[in-house]
Amino acid sequence: MEVLPKIELHLHLDCSLSYKVVSCLNSQISEDQYRRDFIAPRRCSSLAEYLAHAPHATQLMQSKEALKLVVEDVFEQLAADNMIYAELRYAPLLHVDRGLKAEEVVEAVDRAAEECIRQAGVEARLILCTLRHYTREQSLQTARLVERAKGSRTVALDIAGDEAAYPLAPHKAAYDYAHERGLYMTAHAGEAGGAESVWETLRDLAPSRIGHGVRSIEDPDLITHLKQQGIHLEICPSSNVQTAVCSSLAEHPVDRLYRDGVSLSINTDSRTINDTTLEREYQELEQTFAWRREELLRCNLEAMKAAFLPSSEKRRLEARLLQAYSAQPMVQ
Repeated sequence: MEVLPKIELHLHLDCSLSYKVVSCLNSQISEDQYRRDFIAPRRCSSLAEYLAHAPHATQLMQSKEALKLVVEDVFEQLAADNMIYAELRYAPLLHVDRGLKAEEVVEAVDRAAEECIRQAGVEARLILCTLRHYTREQSLQTARLVERAKGSRTVALDIAGDEAAYPLAPHKAAYDYAHERGLYMTAHAGEAGGAESVWETLRDLAPSRIGHGVRSIEDPDLITHLKQQGIHLEICPSSNVQTAVCSSLAEHPVDRLYRDGVSLSINTDSRTINDTTLEREYQELEQTFAWRREELLRCNLEAMKAAFLPSSEKRRLEARLLQAYSAQPMVQ
């Protein structure tokens, strides 16, 4: 039976390389080495250990040709997962080690995504990440890259990295810049840091969405605030177990957040580091919390509502979701 269509808002492009594309970019990397270096253990000691696996991919993505191959590879994965819309994020400043300018990185990824959207039938947008350990100027540079790309598939700013190890203050100027120019914004928070990290991020950066945000459950007042302000949480269940945010999926707050009425979506985070697909995430939610079509449809509709898209595009994709979910039973 056909797998139900999906929307994914939180997916790191540079952490989602299949072995097929890795071996194409470097034929010396064996599959065993790929599984050891590119895929994190099922249980990491911390987010920092998890993130240590990311540079293996970015080191391979230092040319326009490599970036194009990776984008094509990820779109193949999206199509296989029956994705109808995805937002792919990456940090352009991680891809300038061998001579590319940041502007060239953004243009290469955007051009490749444009081609893949036409060929794969998967609608998509791109999000540029600054990183917690970056300087104020590096974050501003990333925000300016989003502004420069207006009118393309690159539409939003994000901040990622280890929130427990680096302060938020150096990045406020970049988000102020984005607000002044009407750019879309999301921000990682409430993963390695607790509910206070989410409060700080909302107060200082004011994004419309929070990447992860699962530790919001620790503060009932924050839950109320999220609902009142319509802040969307980009939830990545298996990733949070892998990074030791939660001890198991059964202990993950996703079901409680859903039942409390918080706007949220289900995402993979990083398909390679997590060794997962969105279909697998759905299956695990079904097995653990007895989620069915109703819960998955609502999460997809909330994702569509929070997506960085014009209203006309949202209505078109929402209609596809409603038609598909009303016509098909849940996959068992």
